[in-house]
Amino acid sequence: MVGAMSAEAQVPARTTTTAAARTPLSLERVFASPDLAGTQPQSLKLSPDGTLLTSVRNRPDERQRFDLWALDTRTGTERMLVDSRKAGSGAELSEAAKMQRERDRSLTGKTGILQYDWSPDGRTILVPIDGELYLAALDGSVAKLPGTNGALNPTVSPKGHHIGFVSGQNLFVQPLGTGGAARQLTQGGGGTVHWGEAEFVAQEEMDRRTGYWWSPDERYLAVERFDEAPVKVFTRAAIGASGTSIYQQRYPAAGTPNVAVELHVLRSDGSGGVKVDLGSDPDIYVARVDWLPDGSALLVQRQNRSQTRLDMLRVDPATGRSSVLFTEAAGEKSWINLTNAYRALPDGSLLWRSERDGFGHLWRFKDGRWTQLTSGAWVVSDLVGVDEKAGRAFFTANKDDLLEQQLYAIDLKTKAITRLTERGWWNEATADPAGTRFIIKRSNPDQPAQFYLADAGGKRLRWISENRVEGDHPYAPYIAGQRPVQFGTVKADDGTVLHWEMITPELVPGKRYPVFFQHYGGPHTQEVKRDWHAPLIRHIVDQGYVFFRLDNRGSDHRGVAFERAIWHAMGGVEVRDQLAGATYLKTLPFVDPARIATYGWSYGGYMSLKMIEADPGAYAAAIAGAPVTDWRLYDTHYTERYMGDPRTDAAAYDASRAVIDPLRITTPLLLMHGMADDNVFLQNSTEVAARLQAANVPFEMMFYPGKTHGASRDIHVWTTIEKFLDRHVGAGPK
Repeated sequence: MVGAMSAEAQVPARTTTTAAARTPLSLERVFASPDLAGTQPQSLKLSPDGTLLTSVRNRPDERQRFDLWALDTRTGTERMLVDSRKAGSGAELSEAAKMQRERDRSLTGKTGILQYDWSPDGRTILVPIDGELYLAALDGSVAKLPGTNGALNPTVSPKGHHIGFVSGQNLFVQPLGTGGAARQLTQGGGGTVHWGEAEFVAQEEMDRRTGYWWSPDERYLAVERFDEAPVKVFTRAAIGASGTSIYQQRYPAAGTPNVAVELHVLRSDGSGGVKVDLGSDPDIYVARVDWLPDGSALLVQRQNRSQTRLDMLRVDPATGRSSVLFTEAAGEKSWINLTNAYRALPDGSLLWRSERDGFGHLWRFKDGRWTQLTSGAWVVSDLVGVDEKAGRAFFTANKDDLLEQQLYAIDLKTKAITRLTERGWWNEATADPAGTRFIIKRSNPDQPAQFYLADAGGKRLRWISENRVEGDHPYAPYIAGQRPVQFGTVKADDGTVLHWEMITPELVPGKRYPVFFQHYGGPHTQEVKRDWHAPLIRHIVDQGYVFFRLDNRGSDHRGVAFERAIWHAMGGVEVRDQLAGATYLKTLPFVDPARIATYGWSYGGYMSLKMIEADPGAYAAAIAGAPVTDWRLYDTHYTERYMGDPRTDAAAYDASRAVIDPLRITTPLLLMHGMADDNVFLQNSTEVAARLQAANVPFEMMFYPGKTHGASRDIHVWTTIEKFLDRHVGAGPK
């Protein structure tokens, strides 16, 4: 059922931009250096005294290589602090380090300096480069730390006396600044046993990428130990251009055993420790681990295998004994979403994001009682900081507009909420430890990401990167021809409002245009929002396509009821919602209803297959990149959260397979996959290819030797897509 267009979504106006003023955006330029988005600093941090703001920044000549920069917050002067070309050895990363980067999508394909850690005294910075650890001083000098080759998860301890790192699957502690040798804190790491690391599903699905945590006074470290022995071994062939590597990869596929996980509290001087009591059920997830501000106890979030219950444990570090502080329980046909939006305060209370009222909101837990701080049909995304002296907390949310994310402040006594950022932008924020200054990252459809330093009232103190699209900005030659983004809504078959966005080429009266209908469709993602759109999208519009995408039920930031529509039914409601978008498109006078092509990668690739099987003839062509085609092949924590356990919910898994009846695939199809993908195994695509071939169903296929799950960042992928669309859809108006 299609709803009426919203007021802001009328038929796009025709621009008066002249051909002479427009510079076409080529595919080659999209993938070339410098980055068209301009200066994009990452990993921004304030020095302990607040005088320097450090970040890693991509090089103009190498868009994927990053160096460490420092900005003086008093004068605005900036300088490169560490040149990754000069400091690094150029050594190849270990396989473990490569896999960690693959888990963190923001690091995929990047080199140089990507992460770092300030010492508490503000005199030095711990900088990992090429798998080795360096100490950088503020004068630009860099010294390599001996014995740290292949170090994983390096950190500076809270008081700055030590660094911690993982090597050879054991945890080491090394004195900082004294020249002392590293001490091996754990024993027995190796083979299937890992200390101080996060297991695969913790990195991939739980947003937890470390396996050890310093106590505030440095006396203890909480350390995860996991054993992969129970995990099923899959033979994975990483097919490269010049050969094939065979990996016996332990991969926790849905319905199979997870790692055996333990948590220990060890004394940092190496004199022993205790094992934490995680309860009688061994089949659990250790979701989060934190110390109380005074170090008196450890907070451990324990999630059950089905992810319908989360217990907050309080752990005595001296004995390992635990007790349950509180429990979050999922409602009917739902699950518990993990969160980083929480903070333990010195007064013994805890700020905590909960979805117990149907939307993600902030609550306060103290002395066994709950107080709700925020409420309404909107969602808190993150708890950014707390100013304990002023009694204020800061959070990001979509309170004013579902398509915008703003920074807000709340008075913890009166619950009064104040918006601190400007409407019309998508904002992200980080705060200093005192909650008095903020690093804001913002963008909108007309402006790539800008970064600025703000005070507790939201006032901009200084630009970090204004990144205006003018002068010699890489995108400046193309901004004059950029087409506006239109937003609107349609209704799902049950009346639920769905948001869409659209960019049209310059329209010629009486002509009809093809549509590039992009989708993701999976949970924990919002695509339709007022942020900067990748230049690749602008290139697609330049080719004469209407660009369109829609957030279906199951996607993020709309509340529990909107998200849980996919419970035990992946590939159902999302497909119907996308069809509502396609049906709406066909009512527009400038859209050619016979030339709507659909594209998606990962969950979006799965959606492409489900959409053309469910509705033959609805789409002119489909591209399915790296699709999950059988959810039994995907990992436990992600899949079982939504689909249940295939050992008990087999019917749901059977119904969710990507291609059940190959003979219904009558739409021209391009199947793509990286041949070294360790997340969505190549088997997902080869199984579908085999079924289509057995049924004598024609389709096209392009697999990429040596490429992993991020293969879509390759220019050849998009050259192939464009040629496929030229054959089956045709660019431009008719």
